[in-house]
Amino acid sequence: MDQGQRAGTFDIEAIRREVADDFDEELEMEMEEERLERLADAVGDGPRAPQMDRRRYFRELFRLQHELVRLQDWVQAQKLRVVVIFEGRDSAGKGGAIKRITQRLNPRVCRVAALPAPSERERTQWYFQRYVTHLPAGGEIVLFDRSWYNRAGVERVMGFCTPDEVEEFFRSVPEFERMLVRSGIIVLKYWFSITDEEQELRFTMRIHDPLKQWKLSPMDVQSRRLWEDYTKAKEVMLARTHIPEAPWWVVEAVDKKKARLNCIAHLLSQIPYGAVAHPTVQLPERERHDDYARQPVPPEMFVPSLF
Repeated sequence: MDQGQRAGTFDIEAIRREVADDFDEELEMEMEEERLERLADAVGDGPRAPQMDRRRYFRELFRLQHELVRLQDWVQAQKLRVVVIFEGRDSAGKGGAIKRITQRLNPRVCRVAALPAPSERERTQWYFQRYVTHLPAGGEIVLFDRSWYNRAGVERVMGFCTPDEVEEFFRSVPEFERMLVRSGIIVLKYWFSITDEEQELRFTMRIHDPLKQWKLSPMDVQSRRLWEDYTKAKEVMLARTHIPEAPWWVVEAVDKKKARLNCIAHLLSQIPYGAVAHPTVQLPERERHDDYARQPVPPEMFVPSLF
């Protein structure tokens, strides 16, 4: 066997380790959620309702993520432009769903837009202006982790805008989204819905979990007090911005696993896609030069092997 053949021969265990490592990120996140479930039982009134079976969850998640890769290829090949909006109360699980969608995708094709509070300059601009710069070009998917609907929710409830500005938003947003759709952009809007009790439990867990306390902002604490105000604002928002060109879709999100699977499955159903032919990839023969010798790395440059 020559050197080229030896270079292409791999131990089956090495291949298994490589495949297993590819799933470790999801497994690590799942282990973190198991820890949170135990914490939920500790801070709650008793054991929670059983969540979706883990084995089935993983099987369905990996299947759907494979389909997301196929969708990504189709979007890229057809130069489609896709906008997916994720809205919901604090701790509703939007971020977890977005992580599972983007986990296997190319960040150059599928990216997340999570805008901070507007700057002083941005507050003087047309309201939609700072969001427009994040809209996709051909062959791109943009996931908005909160969006222009901030005006209908947190800005309205917390008094960061005037009633006139809210009313102008409701007049403008249907036309804005129709304009996006007419220009060829696919717009999908998801509202992640949780119960009053579930949000209280998730906030309590953040208070007691040192790894999650950073997620609980002063604004989150206020949103807890103003649950009913946020509910009224949500109801008005859904009623006034649910249009045929860009309808709202509500995801029941008390069970996080089911919410992720249902959201991904629905997203896939909204964009017809097919198989994209890819050219066969073949590794070229590696060049080798007799006059080259790999130089040793000085020991002091290595990261200490603590594990």
